[in-house]
Amino acid sequence: MSAIKSKIQPPEVLDHDLKPYFPDLLQFESIEETRKSAVYKKIEPKVDEILSSVVVENFAEENFKGNSSVISAAAWNIERGRIFEGILNALENNDRLKQKDLYLLTELDYGMIRSGNRFVAQEIARKLKLNYAFAPVYIALQKGSGIESEFEGENEQSIHGLATFSKFPLKNVHAVDLPNGKDKMIGKEKRLGYLRALIADVEHPAGTFRAVTVHLDVHCSRKHREKQVRIILEHLKTLPPLPTIVGGDFNTTTYNAQSARHAIFGFWHRVMMGAKNVVRDHYPHPDRRFEKGMFRAFLEHGFDYENFNETGAGTLHYDMENAAYNTNLGDWVPAWCFPFIFWASRKVGGKFSMRLDWFFGKGIAMAPGSAPKTVGDLVDKDGTPLSDHDAIAIDFVLRG
Repeated sequence: MSAIKSKIQPPEVLDHDLKPYFPDLLQFESIEETRKSAVYKKIEPKVDEILSSVVVENFAEENFKGNSSVISAAAWNIERGRIFEGILNALENNDRLKQKDLYLLTELDYGMIRSGNRFVAQEIARKLKLNYAFAPVYIALQKGSGIESEFEGENEQSIHGLATFSKFPLKNVHAVDLPNGKDKMIGKEKRLGYLRALIADVEHPAGTFRAVTVHLDVHCSRKHREKQVRIILEHLKTLPPLPTIVGGDFNTTTYNAQSARHAIFGFWHRVMMGAKNVVRDHYPHPDRRFEKGMFRAFLEHGFDYENFNETGAGTLHYDMENAAYNTNLGDWVPAWCFPFIFWASRKVGGKFSMRLDWFFGKGIAMAPGSAPKTVGDLVDKDGTPLSDHDAIAIDFVLRG
């Protein structure tokens, strides 16, 4: 894995004939074992080509001119793009999400049956007439985790990634590779790849600024998430200075989830702290204690976050009676843990919220008269949630 190597490629780079090799790859129990195998060495050049690529296409109107000094942005983990039509409708028509100058979206599939085998990023950009950059992060060897594994049909390209969208030109696009916090070949959902931060300079009429789309690891320690952030921040220091907005899903769960043992120990610790206390004072405020190191890293590099986020508003809402949540959780938490989890959750009504999604800014300020927003209650026509995450949105201006 190279720290910052990436290459702009056309969408065709993502097309491959690797699927016949997936059954053999699924026999391996670690990435080290996988890489040593003859089957992996045979496909390694194509795997590396996909995972080091960044796909860029331009669908915005060439002569589009904006004249506002205010820049509008939204970040949203769209949960693979599974409820695609509803997500597209929200981005096109929801008063809190439509017509943004910048979208930082995480969890977008290309050729996964769980999202209709679409190229989610390309279809969003084409429909909304936006320029986009898409960074692949995983080649999935299976349909997915939890309820995703039960979808009928088969994956086509089996690629998952994150993307940046804008009405305005994207320049100097590249990605920074982030080390895995957990071996992605261990467990029920086997994947090749690693998370990446996607960076682009946006040529906005108000001035050029830098946008960074981020999705940090969830199955890792808090220290590892801080490490991933510091890799991004150290890379940004090597670039020509520009006003910068960083946004996305930082998975600030407050937990060390490297393993079920770590997670359950952490859950027990929080119960001892007082379930109501943790749900009120820590899950929506991970910067206060558990994830403090990650936020400190941003502050040390001159970034602000307190002015760019709605304080105390959760973006991921757990309902322990929800069958889908429990199926997903059951992929990595032993069954014997569930009675304890249910017992503790009932102390807070079985529901609680965490703030996982954030904006960080340097050289920018909130637009006068505006406030950061957490955009919840995003549902499809039949009431199905469009994602397991709320979106977040801000309007900002560039500073001197």
